[in-house]
Formats: sequence, structure tokens, C-alpha cells
Amino acid sequence: MLELPLFVSKLFKIKKKFMIGKILKVIDKVLTFFEEWTLFITVMVALLSLFVNVVMRYIFNYSLSWSEELVREVIIYTTLIGCSAAIKNRSMIKIDAVVQLVPGLKKPLTYFSHLMTIIFSGMMIYYGWKMVLLQIMTSQKTIILQIPLAYLYSILPVMGIMMLLRTIHVLHQDYTEAHDKKQQA
Repeated sequence: MLELPLFVSKLFKIKKKFMIGKILKVIDKVLTFFEEWTLFITVMVALLSLFVNVVMRYIFNYSLSWSEELVREVIIYTTLIGCSAAIKNRSMIKIDAVVQLVPGLKKPLTYFSHLMTIIFSGMMIYYGWKMVLLQIMTSQKTIILQIPLAYLYSILPVMGIMMLLRTIHVLHQDYTEAHDKKQQA
């Protein structure tokens, strides 16, 4: 069996480590761009429709029926896309009482939290895709705006993919920080 010299194998590991980091940074930039702009645009559309609805209601005594449905869909969308942004910012809801009582459990509980997020993301991808297919088969639409529900449900697998990619990126950051600390010590 042919073995590579030690320095060559270490060089390949270093290149592989940097390549994964670069790929994850590119994915992070793409996701950040997507999150920020789509959230900005959807929230601005919702605010504009609410403003027009309030003006119409109080000045012309006429209410727009589609405005409330649009705002409801935007709230759902922003909540689901916000999950990905929360993972990036490490601001997911968590209970840290155990970590405060036993600080030595911080790393294992963090990795456990990442594992649960990966499992949840996988479930969102799988079941979200099934929901999209079901909506395509039934051709259901929203009541007022007549938007096909398949479009609205498609955010579920997209959110699952985004959460999965973000969690992998955060895991990589945690691993490289821990690995760098070990090498420095």
C-alpha cells in the first residue's frame, strides 16, 4: 500500500479545511443576501398594503379585503425565513438554566442543539415537500388573492434547506474554533 508522506497528508487536510470554510462562507453570503432582501421587500409590501388599507378605511370608509390576507402570508413567510437568520445570529430560543448550573455541559448541549436543529430541518424538508406535492395535486388557492397554496407551502422545504445549511455552517465554526483552541494550547 502506497502512503503519502506526513507533510503531504497534512497539506491536503489543511486545503480541505479551507475549501469547506470557503464554500460555507459563499453559501452564507448568498443566504444572507436572500434573507435580507426578501424580508425587506415582503415587509415593505405588507406595510404599504396596511397603510393603504387604513387610509381607505378611515378616509373613504372602504376596506380592502385582500390586504389582511397578504399581511397574514407575509407574517408566516417572515417567521419561517427568520428561523434561518436566527441560526446565523445564534439567537434561537433556548433554555440555558442547565448551562448556568453546570457550565461544563455547554459544548455538549450546544452540539445536541445543533443535532436537533438538523433533525428538525430534515423533517421540514421532507414533510414540507410532501405538503407542496399535496397542494399541487389538490390545486387549492387562497380565498381572496387566489394564490396557489403550493407557492405558499414551498417555503417549508426552502426554510428547511436554509436552516440545514446555516446549522452546518455554525457547526463548522464551532468545530474550527474548538480545534484552533486545542492547537494553541
